[in-house]
Amino acid sequence: MKCKGNNLGRRSFMQVGFLGGLGLSLSDYFRMKEAQADQKFYESVEGPAKSVIFIYLPGGCAHQETWDPKPFAPIEYRGPMSSIETVVPGTRLNETMVKTSKVADKIAICRSMTHGEAAHERGTHNMFTGYRPSPALQYPSMGSVVAHEFGPRHNLPPYVCIPNQPNVFAGTGYLSSSYAGFSLGSDPASGSFQVRDLKLPGGVDDNRFGKRRKMLTAVNDYFANKEKADSLDAVDTFYDRAYSLISSEKARDAFDINKEDAALRDKYGRNTAGARMLLARRLVEAGTRFVTLTYGGWDMHSNIEGSIKGQVPALDQGFAALIEDLDQRGLLDTTLVCIASEFGRTPKINANAGRDHWPKVFSVVMAGGGTKPGIVYGKSNATASEPEEDALTVEDWATTIYSRIGIVADKELMAPGDRPIEIVDGGKVRQELIV
Repeated sequence: MKCKGNNLGRRSFMQVGFLGGLGLSLSDYFRMKEAQADQKFYESVEGPAKSVIFIYLPGGCAHQETWDPKPFAPIEYRGPMSSIETVVPGTRLNETMVKTSKVADKIAICRSMTHGEAAHERGTHNMFTGYRPSPALQYPSMGSVVAHEFGPRHNLPPYVCIPNQPNVFAGTGYLSSSYAGFSLGSDPASGSFQVRDLKLPGGVDDNRFGKRRKMLTAVNDYFANKEKADSLDAVDTFYDRAYSLISSEKARDAFDINKEDAALRDKYGRNTAGARMLLARRLVEAGTRFVTLTYGGWDMHSNIEGSIKGQVPALDQGFAALIEDLDQRGLLDTTLVCIASEFGRTPKINANAGRDHWPKVFSVVMAGGGTKPGIVYGKSNATASEPEEDALTVEDWATTIYSRIGIVADKELMAPGDRPIEIVDGGKVRQELIV
């Protein structure tokens, strides 16, 4: 390559340093995992759920102290807390879920979720991927599959993690890392919240930004023509998306929670749960397809009453506000909201006044996006120790979610070695959960 009479080879070009002041060096450029990206045509057709908000409660949320109280069980099973009625006759929730009880007619509570993995990591893998863990293959998360099948919309990342990717199982698995979730880098509940990488460096205005983008395009064109490498086209796509996000005021505004009305922020709660859920609503409203957010720590082996009273009120407030807000904006029909944890807790209260790991039965929640409102699906037995009716498997859970998004769950994707792998193996859509 010649530039003003000087020979500039690939090695010396990589030593130029940071390209355009954007923090992207050419050495990083060629090392990025996006080099293996699959340049595909997005063929999936959107379903009733145009977006998904996946609220994950890490640690193993006790179903007895949230979605599936057992007020008539013996005290050692029932636990120390009471329950309250909801607006759905005959459906009760934990005493701390006061606000959620008032929107129960807009959600579906599934009380028969089940799998066999009592270890945190393995249970987490189940709930993020729809697969049991395998030593032979890392499966992609639902968010990454959605990004793979649909791509970006309105210059927004198709998959966003709030505040960061919560675990390895929320990642891309065998798919290219170009389908990874966009991580914020900081918590929207923080008073100094600012999404990393969305602002231009100091001294770089829009004009200089445009010139530097042209410089990168020239570099890309040179190497693409010289190397004839599909991997460079893949990296081009990654950079195009990054530039679109930085240069789009609308896209940047979606991440700015400070633009929300103060009264609405108060309604969600000025805390971790409320801020994360409010930001999730802003993102799906702007065009993000899949948002994963985490809240709290639910591994309550001791003092479960105190732990629940410390964790649930903020979740209760934020979730109820999210459902009402989406509904009032006309977004609930097109936004699927899910709440899940990796497993439930043991039927009996232990010697430390807590509960231990229990995957045989637990609860998940679905709302909007083509799911039936105001129902309880499935049933655990009298001691909340196993499913009594309509056991809901991991495969069926994931397949039902995909059906709402518009993805056929038994479609095959290509894993390394040109191995065709179904998005979900063996699941079926639970028709009782959908409209």
